[in-house]
Amino acid sequence: MSQATDRLTVGAYRAGASVARHLPASVAQGVPRWIGPLLARIAGDRADMLARHLRRAQPGLEGQALSRAVGRGFESYARYYVESFRLPGVPAEDLDAGFDVRDYHHLGTALEQGNGVILALPHLGGWEWAGFWLTSIKKVKVTVVVEALEPPGLFDWFASLRSAFGMNVVLADSSAGSNVAAALGRNEVVCLLSDRDVMGGGVEVDFFGEETKLPAGPAMLGLRRGAPVLPVGIYFQPGGRHLGLVRPPLDLVRRGSFRDDVRRGTQALAEELEFLIRMAPEQWHLLQPNWPSDTA
Repeated sequence: MSQATDRLTVGAYRAGASVARHLPASVAQGVPRWIGPLLARIAGDRADMLARHLRRAQPGLEGQALSRAVGRGFESYARYYVESFRLPGVPAEDLDAGFDVRDYHHLGTALEQGNGVILALPHLGGWEWAGFWLTSIKKVKVTVVVEALEPPGLFDWFASLRSAFGMNVVLADSSAGSNVAAALGRNEVVCLLSDRDVMGGGVEVDFFGEETKLPAGPAMLGLRRGAPVLPVGIYFQPGGRHLGLVRPPLDLVRRGSFRDDVRRGTQALAEELEFLIRMAPEQWHLLQPNWPSDTA
């Protein structure tokens, strides 16, 4: 990608963010409803991939029902971007009032142990809102690991956006492990999107009835560092509201070889992710191939 194209891409995102921030709240909430179906029609392969993933989460979904679900999936995806762009200007009281959290006590108890906490999330709903809520309302230190974007300037722009939310941003590369370990050593919350093996070297699991790989990091770090691993789902709700669901910590104890324990823990995480995704599959923003059969 040329530098000119890089600048144009980043400029388009900056312009979109500026427009989103200046829209009245009522208008901003309505934008995803009309842009989502349009995105679904022009998304091509990504719409097809979303349809595949929706059928995994909802077996039997076909025909017009599937088409409507794909449209709602892109509506949710558009809402994610609109809200993320608007977040820096959201007052703390509105941020808190717009977020209901179930079973937050799991996170509070985990932090009391002093080994840091890993939040393992799927690409679901508005997770940026939850991260900003943790840093702004709960005053919790949050480190997020994110995959590289193309062009690189776009990654830098998103990193600065998340930094504005008070999050420490770590690139998912060869140094991510040491950075995450350091954050856990400071008793921080580390957020790991865990439904896609971005870096490679993942663990084979059964995920929605089909073999694939999920990242080994959550279970591996939990076993090595003694950090509780909490599966978490963040869901869009009507009226611009959000729901966070904190699940109990994974049962990560040494029972055999370290490799077998990591595999066992990652399979347990896969089952938790299935549960969280099935609560609102149309808010699952997974548009890339994620199973071997997706590219067969």
